[in-house]
Amino acid sequence: MAATTYDMIVIGAGPGGYVAAIRGAQLGLSVAVVEREHMGGICLNWGCIPTKAMLRSAEVFHLMHRAKEFGLEASGLDYDLDAVVKRSRDVAGQLNKGVGHLLKKNKVTAIMGEARLTGPGRVSVTTEKDTQELEAKNIVVATGARARELPGLEADGARVWTYKHALKPPHMPQKLLVIGSGAIGIEFASFYNTLGAETTVVEVVDRILPVEDEEISGMARKAFEKQGMTIRANSTVKQLDRGKDKVTAHIESGGKTETIEVDTVISAVGITANTEGLGLEDMGVKLDRSFAVTDAYCRTGVDGVYVIGDATNGPWLAHKASHEGVMVAEAIAGGHPHPVSPDSIAGCTYCHPQIASVGLTEAQARDAGHEINVGRFPFIGNGKALAMGEPEGMIKTVFDATTGALLGAHMIGAEVTELIQGYVVGRQLETTEQELMDSVFPHPTLSEMMHESVLDAYGRVIHI
Repeated sequence: MAATTYDMIVIGAGPGGYVAAIRGAQLGLSVAVVEREHMGGICLNWGCIPTKAMLRSAEVFHLMHRAKEFGLEASGLDYDLDAVVKRSRDVAGQLNKGVGHLLKKNKVTAIMGEARLTGPGRVSVTTEKDTQELEAKNIVVATGARARELPGLEADGARVWTYKHALKPPHMPQKLLVIGSGAIGIEFASFYNTLGAETTVVEVVDRILPVEDEEISGMARKAFEKQGMTIRANSTVKQLDRGKDKVTAHIESGGKTETIEVDTVISAVGITANTEGLGLEDMGVKLDRSFAVTDAYCRTGVDGVYVIGDATNGPWLAHKASHEGVMVAEAIAGGHPHPVSPDSIAGCTYCHPQIASVGLTEAQARDAGHEINVGRFPFIGNGKALAMGEPEGMIKTVFDATTGALLGAHMIGAEVTELIQGYVVGRQLETTEQELMDSVFPHPTLSEMMHESVLDAYGRVIHI
């Protein structure tokens, strides 16, 4: 069978792959993208977007219960879980169709099927109808990742769930155990806790949200416990005994094991890259615990083979994957793009309260040998936060004391996932404390706290 030839073949149409395909087409390349399941990938269909839709429902429900604080009256408050889920699926479905439209608009050939690299520049695609042979000098692997499952803790979809089951729950948990306190675990814990589930979070290390600044992690724990969650750090779930309508979890902590009984478990213990069955290793691509080993430009060391997004080095975030897709497409088209810097990628967690960060934590900055200045500003000192009824939270900034470089920023509180981009831009422009202090922030806004945090780092804070 004669192969169809393209300039670039992209395997996977998630936020890395479809963006790479579109950017390549914009630059004049002939592009094919192969997707085995959903246009838009996990992020759009089963991750970032539908979880945010569900969390928005939980946020509104939470605010409904606070109506009296705002001079309002509401009674008979309740929720319809099926309707909440339907809304989230509708949002995902709308965006799924949008990705297909964008690919068509940019004249990208979209093929639904399973791809495998069969030799230099060659890809075989098995579709529902037949097998297609494709050829290109440049192949971009953007196959993403899936939930990691630990032996004995595997999901069954009934009482033990992964994120996919949690997005289309067969029942509303009454007693919920969440294993893992990274962004995925905490977001689902926050959602179901807000809807009334008695929620316990177990984390193997000494604090929740372990990639965040330690001070922010501590504030988050206090906030979650105030909302009724039980947090168990330095603990490991060793075994799950599954019954028809309950699960008995054996939790080890401090050398002792005890059991708790719940009706639902969500396992959120990390991810595994979707790199098997692609023929990558046969091509000479090195894998490290399922993740492809690449350089700063997502090159694998095998000529013409790139790997982007969750299938390679972290942080495993959709926006990082998209940016890598653009970078790789521009490199293939003959450009000279800048590499993506992992420590300039913001992390956002959409629990209540929200958490966002970019760059080095205070501890990381010290460990790297920096003399630092640290600034903090609390939400309670901000007029807009008080007007919103959101007085709990903090913005923290970390600067190099010698150069004034913004090393990192860490936030907890209302809408911080929107605020963090200000510091991301600042880091990209290599800003110093002086430029941030000289910037005029609009009033009344939450963003004024970003200014005050910088001022605090240099002993110039006004409103505390």
